[in-house]
Amino acid sequence: MARATPFPSNLVCIRSQSVPRERRIEALLRLRAYCYCVAMTRPHRDWLWSATATGAALLLASALLTWSHPPAPEPLVLSLGTGGEGGVYHEYGSGLSSVSDNVDHVEIVTHTTAASVENNRLVAGGAMDAAFTLADVAALAVAGEPPFDEPLPIRAIARLYDNHTHVVVRADSPYEQVADLAGATVSLGASGSGTEMMAERLLDLAGLERLPGDADPADGDGDPANGDGDAVVATRLSIERSARALEDGSIDAFFWSGGLPTRAVADLAERHPVRLLDLSEHVPELVAAHGEYFAERPVPAGTYPDVPAVRTIGVPSLLVVDRRMPDDVAQDLTALLFESRGALFEAHPVALHLHPRSAIATLPVPLHPGAAAYYRSVKYAYDPQDDRTP
Repeated sequence: MARATPFPSNLVCIRSQSVPRERRIEALLRLRAYCYCVAMTRPHRDWLWSATATGAALLLASALLTWSHPPAPEPLVLSLGTGGEGGVYHEYGSGLSSVSDNVDHVEIVTHTTAASVENNRLVAGGAMDAAFTLADVAALAVAGEPPFDEPLPIRAIARLYDNHTHVVVRADSPYEQVADLAGATVSLGASGSGTEMMAERLLDLAGLERLPGDADPADGDGDPANGDGDAVVATRLSIERSARALEDGSIDAFFWSGGLPTRAVADLAERHPVRLLDLSEHVPELVAAHGEYFAERPVPAGTYPDVPAVRTIGVPSLLVVDRRMPDDVAQDLTALLFESRGALFEAHPVALHLHPRSAIATLPVPLHPGAAAYYRSVKYAYDPQDDRTP
């Protein structure tokens, strides 16, 4: 009987990561044959020792072969706060979750939220790993200004695209500007959303008070100072509920801040004639009062079915995380965002606005160091002093 290859050399072959898997399996078979030969050549009285030694050798060899091919690590699961159904944050997040199904190292799980204000709080509190937010809301979060009680440890992954502020009314309504909404029932957006904050600011600029949803402005209780009815009856509905309420006549207008096009608005325009109010006159006032986050942006004709073109207010959208997120995780998340850009376009066309040159423009919200490392790796500069904010 031919003697099998000695035991130690087979172990070396099995353990070596540089040896092809086929050769390691062959070495394991030779080792088994060697152990069998040893057992057969032992005296009969040593059969128990031989069997034990053979079994132990095989178990050791199998373990070494398993260690040489450790199981693939579990993917890193990240929670993502989006926004209401029918809005762009929700669709963008769903797209990011879908593309993460095709990668090995990161899995994105989305959660429907009220959006910007709530999302910053969820990320800072550890309830979400990442979330979408309007830039002006995130700036208030890092500064600890109302509606936030203290500075939040928010860091940016990327600037994504510009949101457009909508004030949607029925096409045959008399409203032409925000001030005309006095006496109307208006949805300001979901509570805790960036839409709600923008609506409050625009109503303040128009000199309109807010009455609770069960009040009647015809009672003359609008302005507590003069009772002249300069008020709206305010409700706070998600984008899909706002669209349904406008269609059934339970509200007269609704505010919305989102990318173009927003599905819930497009679906509404397909079912019922609507139009948007022109908001461009308020851009200089917003900049003067709240900072350089606001710009005049167009809503071109054809964005929504049979809705004429208007000028409105643009505000950047950011993807943010907690500053305590490990750098390598933030870098992987940033890479996933950019490597999936083509697939994300299938979820919503605003994904085409994502570009490293504009993505780093997140101030005063600092970039996360992991995100900054990604941008440096793709040769886009980033000022490291932005990482120093506590």
